Amino acid sequence: MDTFLLIAITGLGLGSLYFLLASGLSLIFGLMRVLSFAHGAFLTVSAYVAWSIMRTVGDGASTGRLVLAIATAVLAGGVLAFGTEVLIIRPLKGRTLEQLMATVGLGTAIVALLTGFWGPDERNVPLPSWVTGTTHVFGAAIPTNRFLLMIGSVIVLVAIRAFLSYTRYGLVIRAGVENSEMVSALGINVNRSFTLVFTVGGLLAGLGGALAACYYHGVNPMVGDQTMLYAFIVVIIGGLGSIGGAAIAAAALGLLQSLANYYISAGLGDVLAVVLLAAVLLLRPQGLLGRKERLA
Repeated sequence: MDTFLLIAITGLGLGSLYFLLASGLSLIFGLMRVLSFAHGAFLTVSAYVAWSIMRTVGDGASTGRLVLAIATAVLAGGVLAFGTEVLIIRPLKGRTLEQLMATVGLGTAIVALLTGFWGPDERNVPLPSWVTGTTHVFGAAIPTNRFLLMIGSVIVLVAIRAFLSYTRYGLVIRAGVENSEMVSALGINVNRSFTLVFTVGGLLAGLGGALAACYYHGVNPMVGDQTMLYAFIVVIIGGLGSIGGAAIAAAALGLLQSLANYYISAGLGDVLAVVLLAAVLLLRPQGLLGRKERLA
């Protein structure tokens, strides 16, 4: 029982990391109909920013320095996303293929730059002792960083749903998803909403990068691309544009990978993730919640 609980919570922690990236992708697709392949690179850059802060600022791996690293990483992800939307996505509005290829090129270029500057090797991230320690749950020693990721993803889920349901911009975004032309005709600046949503997606990628550094205890140039693959699987399984669907799919995928890799065969969980994706595309192409809701 102790082992099962450890593997299950580890899977939920991994699923939480997927959700932090997938939630931004779902928001962006829901309003803008853009699939940004640069978001994995945003996560990677943010992870390196967090690593840089943790190893250079202050004395020791303190909690205060961790908070500063997370905040700086989130800001870095938002700035990257803002610049990408203004300089690349907006000029290519309505040209879906060009937008897709531009984000692929941007993501590839960022990874190449990071590799050239810091090399391909893993860089260890100094962390406070409570992050690298364990918490006992029903006799099972669970790494505390799993709970950090889970708490972060729950906060993000609640915040996004509240933003979409109870704020003016959230209502504009929901209306823009249904009919952006009508919203524009009412005098509302839809382009500003596009920029806001893309920037929020970058902020979420930044948070994911900082927490990925905590989860893996290290960073490397491929951490974003590795997470990005499963984040896209989560988005498709959950339903394009559905935040609730992304949350359910992320938890299910993380659990499936961890349990299958431990109890059956190492690496089988990754294969089953692709099998699950294929099954959903065959049986319910719109995803788990694609028909019921678009953004929340």
